[in-house]
Amino acid sequence: MQKSSTCSFMYGELTDKKTIEKVRQTFDNYESNCFEVLLYKKNRTPVWFYMQIAPIRNEHEKVVLFLCTFKDITLFKQPIEDDSTKGWTKFARLTRALTNSRSVLQQLTPMNKTEVVHKHSRLAEVLQLGSDILPQYKQEAPKTPPHIILHYCAFKTTWDWVILILTFYTAIMVPYNVSFKTKQNNIAWLVLDSVVDVIFLVDIVLNFHTTFVGPGGEVISDPKLIRMNYLKTWFVIDLLSCLPYDIINAFENVDEGISSLFSSLKVVRLLRLGRVARKLDHYLEYGAAVLVLLVCVFGLVAHWLACIWYSIGDYEVIDEVTNTIQIDSWLYQLALSIGTPYRYNTSAGIWEGGPSKDSLYVSSLYFTMTSLTTIGFGNIAPTTDVEKMFSVAMMMVGSLLYATIFGNVTTIFQQMYANTNRYHEMLNVRDFLKLYQVPKGLSERVMDYIVSTWSMSKGIDTEKVLSICPKDMRADICVHLNRKVFNEHPAFRLASDGCLRALAVEFQTIHCAPGDLIYHAGESVDALCFVVSGSLEVIQDDEVVAILGKGDVFGDIFWKETTLAHACANVRALTYCDLHIIKREALLKVLDFYTAFANSFSRNLTLTCNLRKRGWFSMANAR
Repeated sequence: MQKSSTCSFMYGELTDKKTIEKVRQTFDNYESNCFEVLLYKKNRTPVWFYMQIAPIRNEHEKVVLFLCTFKDITLFKQPIEDDSTKGWTKFARLTRALTNSRSVLQQLTPMNKTEVVHKHSRLAEVLQLGSDILPQYKQEAPKTPPHIILHYCAFKTTWDWVILILTFYTAIMVPYNVSFKTKQNNIAWLVLDSVVDVIFLVDIVLNFHTTFVGPGGEVISDPKLIRMNYLKTWFVIDLLSCLPYDIINAFENVDEGISSLFSSLKVVRLLRLGRVARKLDHYLEYGAAVLVLLVCVFGLVAHWLACIWYSIGDYEVIDEVTNTIQIDSWLYQLALSIGTPYRYNTSAGIWEGGPSKDSLYVSSLYFTMTSLTTIGFGNIAPTTDVEKMFSVAMMMVGSLLYATIFGNVTTIFQQMYANTNRYHEMLNVRDFLKLYQVPKGLSERVMDYIVSTWSMSKGIDTEKVLSICPKDMRADICVHLNRKVFNEHPAFRLASDGCLRALAVEFQTIHCAPGDLIYHAGESVDALCFVVSGSLEVIQDDEVVAILGKGDVFGDIFWKETTLAHACANVRALTYCDLHIIKREALLKVLDFYTAFANSFSRNLTLTCNLRKRGWFSMANAR
C-alpha cells in the first residue's frame, strides 16, 4: 500500500517512456488497459511483464481500487544480453524459451471489454467497499491538477497554523477596537491589520484550489467540485472577515457608529476557529498542550468580558439626555480613586478627563478575572442595575468555565503523575516486609528488584498493551521485542515468518536483579533461557563452573528428551540481567507444527549450559 500501482519504483533505463506515459494515463483516466512493460527487480535484473489494469467501482460508480495483474513473459520476448546468455545464437535462445514453458501462452490471452466490466461489478459487489470500513492507509499522494493543493500537504498545514494564529490576533484586537472605539490612526497598526486582511484574502484564493474529503472518504480534486463546495460552506464568512474595515475606520469623516459596525463584522473570523482547531485533536493527548490551550481560552474569555464590562460603564457614565455624569457608575468611582476625575468643558459642552484607555482596560480585565476566579476583592464593584445584571451573568459563566477548565487541569495533573502514583503504590511493599518480618537481606533484594524493574519498564505493563492489540499486530510487536534473540542465534535463521511469529508470541521477558536465582539445583527445567544482557554464574557443589553473558543459552534440550530434567546446578544473576525465555510446552508445540524448522533448530542451537547433565557446558560459549 506504500508503493504506487504504476510500479514506478521498478522502472529502469530500458523501460519504454511511451509505455510509462500510457500506464500513467490509464490510472489517471480510470480506464482498463493492458501493456507489455520491462521492469527491474531489486537486484536490477530486467523482467518483461504483461500488465493488465482494471478499475474497480463501487455501487455509486466511483473507482475505489485498481486490480493490477502481472504475468512474466520474459521467455517470449527478445532475450536481454547478460552473462548467462552471451554467446548463444538467436535460434538457441528461442529454442530454450519455447521448451521451458508452453502453457504460458494460454494465460496471456487478454480479456475482452465485456469480461472486464463483468468482473468489475462482481468484485465490487463482493467487496462492498464503503467509507465506513476503508482504512486510512498511508499511501502515495494522489495525482492532482497542477493548480490544486492537497489539503494535508506540509504547505497547507503550515498555512492553517498561520491562519489560526492570525485568528487569535483578531479575536483579541477586534473586541478591543469595538469597545474602546479606537480609530486606527497609528500607521504601524494600520499596516499590520491590512497585512492580516490580505492574508485572509489569499486564504480565500487558496481555498478555491484546495482538495477536500468527500462524504465517501475520497479526496476530491476536481476544481469544479472544490469551488462549489467552498461557495456552499465557508466562502461568505471568509469574505466578510477579510474586507478592509480598518482602512475605512482610518478616515476621519466616517460616522463612529458605522465605523464600529464595520469593526464588529470582523468578529465573524472567530467562526474560523472551529475549522482550524479540528487539527488540534491530534495533540489533545498531550497534557501540556491541553493545559496551555485551556489557559488561553480562559484568558480570551476574560478579555471579551472585560471589553463588554467597559462598554457598559462607558454607555452609562454620562447621561446623554441631561448631559450629566452618573456618580454611581464604576467608571466615575474609578476616576475618583486614581485622581483623574471627569470634568465638564463649558466651551465645548462635553465631558472630558477620566482614566486613560490603558488604565480602563487593565481595570476591566482585573474585575473580570477576579469575578471569573470567584475572588472579587470589591475595590471595583457593580453599582447600576445593568452592571449588576452583567455581573450575575458573568459569575454564572465564570463558575461553569472555572469548574470546566480547572477540573480538566486537575485531571491533566493526575494523568501526568499517574505513573509516579503507581510507583509509590508498589513501594508499599515495605509495609508487607515489615509486617511479616522478612529478613533484611531478602527485603533489600525485593526493593532492589522493584526499583530496577520500574526503571527498565517505566511502569508500562507489556502484557496489558499486547492484550489490547489484535492477533496479527501482537505477533509483529513480539517479533520486534525478541529481535535480538532471533538475529543473534543461527538456530532461527531458517525460520519462516510464520514460524518466527508463532515463537515470538510464546517468548517472555524477565528482569533479574543481582543475586536472583533463576534455577535452583533440583528444580524442574521447564524453560529455555536466552541471555540478552547482563551476567550470570552457574554453581555446582559450591563451585562456579561457568559464567554466562550476552548471547548465551541455558536450559535443556527438550526436543531430544521425553522427560523433564532436574537442574543439576544453580544459576544466579551477577548483575542486572534481561532474559528471554520460552516454556517447554510452547516450544514443543511450535516445533511439532513447523517440522522443517525443527530439524534446523535442533542442529544449529548450541546450549551454553545444559542443566540436565552435571558439568556439561559449551567451552566455546561460556565465559
